[in-house]
Amino acid sequence: MMISTKGRYALRVLVDMTRHDGEGFVSLSLLSKRAGVSLKYLELIVSVLNKGGLLLSKRGKEGGYKLSRRASQISVGEILRLTEGTLAPVECLSKDEDCPRSEQCPTLPLWHRLDRLIENYLDGISLLDLSEGKFDDTSVQVQPSVSFQG
Repeated sequence: MMISTKGRYALRVLVDMTRHDGEGFVSLSLLSKRAGVSLKYLELIVSVLNKGGLLLSKRGKEGGYKLSRRASQISVGEILRLTEGTLAPVECLSKDEDCPRSEQCPTLPLWHRLDRLIENYLDGISLLDLSEGKFDDTSVQVQPSVSFQG
């Protein structure tokens, strides 16, 4: 799984909005400057976030964008699913239809477990946590290496 610039920039912009939450609606040009994202690319990202229900928009002189709900109620996973489409570690899990090899695929359980770990980890971090740096990787359980002998 590789997070694109769209996903990374969306997180950056939303963290900025969280840190300036009390300021009301924020213009795209100000967001662009503060987050260091080009205005043209930011328009694309904000459109996705707005359609996905994470942002409210307002037109006019005092217009712009703001979070649609509290940052503590928005997960990093939700943001990345909107911008990336899927968080699946392998293509066969990102498709709607079942893989024709799933019955005999010895690696499928591995990919399903990894997918759940990724989803649980990212869904467990709120936008507020991210903006305050209040998360760590101690909640992720990593098993020691296991060697397989044939």
